[in-house]
Amino acid sequence: MKTIGMIGGMSWESSAVYYDIMNRAVKEKLGGHHSCKCLMYSVDFAEIEELQSAGDWDRLTGIMIDAARRLERGGAELLIICTNTMHKMAPDIEKTVKIPLLHIVDAVADRIRELGLAKVALLGTRYTMEQDFYKGRLIGKGIDVIIPDEPGVETVHNIIYNELVHGIIKDESRQAYGKVIQQLTTRGAQGIVLGCTEIPLLVKQSDCTIPVFDTTAIHAMRAVEAAIAS
Repeated sequence: MKTIGMIGGMSWESSAVYYDIMNRAVKEKLGGHHSCKCLMYSVDFAEIEELQSAGDWDRLTGIMIDAARRLERGGAELLIICTNTMHKMAPDIEKTVKIPLLHIVDAVADRIRELGLAKVALLGTRYTMEQDFYKGRLIGKGIDVIIPDEPGVETVHNIIYNELVHGIIKDESRQAYGKVIQQLTTRGAQGIVLGCTEIPLLVKQSDCTIPVFDTTAIHAMRAVEAAIAS
C-alpha cells in the first residue's frame, strides 16, 4: 500500500471526513486490522481565507507548493489536495514534486461519465464556480457545466464561509441550497457537483431529485484505489 499525502485544513472539518472515508475504505477493501497509510499537512485556514479574499493567488500557490514538498519529503508516494478551490494551484504543484497528484476534477468527471450525463451544475466557492480552472477541466472532458445566477452564487459562497467551514449546519441553509439546486435543475442540469468539500456536510443525495456528486467521497475513494493498486 502506498502512503497518501494529504494537503488539508481547508477546512479541517472536511479534512476529517477525508481521513474517515479513507480509513474505512481501506479496512473494507483489505479487511483485518488494515488502515490507510497517510500523511497530512494541515494549513491554518485563517491565512488561506484572508489571501483568497485579497485575491493573492501567488502567495497561496507558494503555500500549497511548500505543503506538497513537505509531504513528499516526509515519504508520501501520491498526493491529494483535500479541497476543491485550491486545485487552482494543481498545475503549479505538479511541476514541483515528483509524486503523482490525483486531481479531484478527474475523479469527479469519471463518475459523471459513468452515469452518462452530459450537463451538470457546479456548486462551490465563488472562486470555483466563476473561475475556469474547475469548469474548464470538466468542459475539456466533454461535460457541459452551468452555475447559479449571481444571487445563487452569493448564497452558496456565503454559507460555505460563514457556516460550513465552522461546522455549522442549519436547516434553513439546506433549504436555501435546495432552492438553488431546483433552479439549476429547471435550467437542464442532470446532476449536481458539490464542488466544495464542505457542501456534503449539508447536502445529501436524499435532498435532491437528480444525481449528486460528493466530491469529498469520490476523491477520497480514488486516493484509496490508487494507494492499494500497487
